[in-house]
Amino acid sequence: MSGGRLRSWSLVGIGAIAGLSISYGLTAYAFRDTHGPIPLEEIREFTEVFGAIKANYVEPVEDRKLMQEAISGMLAGLDPHSAFLDADAFKDLQVGTQGEFGGLGIEVGAEDGAVRVIAPIDDTPAARAGIRAGDLIIKIDDKFTRGMALGDAIKLMRGKPKTPITLTLVRKGENAPLEVKLMRDVIRVQSVKSKVLEPGYAFVRITQFQERTVDDLAKQLADMYKQGPLKGIVLDLRNDPGGLLHAAVGVSAVFLPPDSTVVTTEGRTEDAHRRYAANPSDYQRTHGDDALAHLPAQVKSVPLVVLVNGASASASEIVAGALQDHKRAALIGTQTFGKGSVQTIIPIRNDRDNPTAIKLTTARYYTPSGRSIQAQGITPDMQVDDTPEGNFAGLNVREADLAHHLENQNAAALEAVKATEQQNATATDKEEGATAPHPIAGPHRYEFGSAEDFQLKQAVNFLQGRPVDTVKPKEAVAASPAPAPGH
Repeated sequence: MSGGRLRSWSLVGIGAIAGLSISYGLTAYAFRDTHGPIPLEEIREFTEVFGAIKANYVEPVEDRKLMQEAISGMLAGLDPHSAFLDADAFKDLQVGTQGEFGGLGIEVGAEDGAVRVIAPIDDTPAARAGIRAGDLIIKIDDKFTRGMALGDAIKLMRGKPKTPITLTLVRKGENAPLEVKLMRDVIRVQSVKSKVLEPGYAFVRITQFQERTVDDLAKQLADMYKQGPLKGIVLDLRNDPGGLLHAAVGVSAVFLPPDSTVVTTEGRTEDAHRRYAANPSDYQRTHGDDALAHLPAQVKSVPLVVLVNGASASASEIVAGALQDHKRAALIGTQTFGKGSVQTIIPIRNDRDNPTAIKLTTARYYTPSGRSIQAQGITPDMQVDDTPEGNFAGLNVREADLAHHLENQNAAALEAVKATEQQNATATDKEEGATAPHPIAGPHRYEFGSAEDFQLKQAVNFLQGRPVDTVKPKEAVAASPAPAPGH
């Protein structure tokens, strides 16, 4: 199909969700000539291996299985986010953005032949069972995951609602594997949750970027403004694994002036070079009214804090980076995940009953100032741990930890991030005692948005001009004065 065009999808999610493949946004993908000779020697080698397996493997193997496994291996070797989608995975992908699907509600990624938890989704079996970001899934029921393809692991975790499943996890700080029993369920993800914290101050949490995220955010903000003007908003993107690119653009557009650059993408094809701005043409997917048209004008200027952590990824990082670069919000929390690449879904077989596709990394994305987030993440303006005692155990896996991840092209920025992380680790060792004879219990976990939410308390402190408890070495002062809100 050289020189032709085929409708496909762009992804800004970070991995795959058990029971759901990552969400997509419509775009177009241009196929190009390879501009090179056909690699005859390599093709001959492939066919010889194929023939040897067919003739000598201990059990008969179907041609289709061999070819699909070969394609899966070819894509898996590129980066953690490129993958082959069989009929089940492809169909799941197409229904997943509606916010309802079957499974456990857990975002996972491949890491050096294992399955790593990126983030549990709020109000799902995985979250209720206490599964944490950073947990390593080593066994699904009676099957070990070492060397298992990510897609195969996801298939094992999918299943009919109300059927049991047991996951065996390895968790940092635990001496023995943990066995977690769960019940599969229909997962209904509420993308936007909001409440008034106290008169004049609003809390808005986005759990995933879905088809209705922009509409729901606009409606909930408008409803809160009907109760009275707002003095400050806290936008919570913690543990948000990403989702639809146009939804991330729309959320940014809520708070930015029209036509402000939100994100740019750069890749090898002409279609991969794009600028996405705070315009309806870049976030609306229907021809109806602009979802943001009836929002109060004050939303563009109200003091704003964005909460992020190590499981804030991709679409979340697009929003955080855009609001930070435009000096529209103050970012509070910890370094984000660092997933700065875009995946395109390219249909391979359009058979209605048995479609297949590939998910291929086709571009890197950049913040309005030109920063690449890939394998680096976004550094908050104020570093604030989950609790006064430190971060929750497990929130430490990032894009840079995944096997075959794309490198960040800005080496100097990466070195600066590594130096900061090393400095923070050294400070933590000093506080806890590097030679402690027993593991130190992790900080008490709380629900995001609850009265115990330490980072949220610091966000409100900032909005109200009070000191913010930031991460500092032991010998430093525990609280730092808050800069003036509203930048």
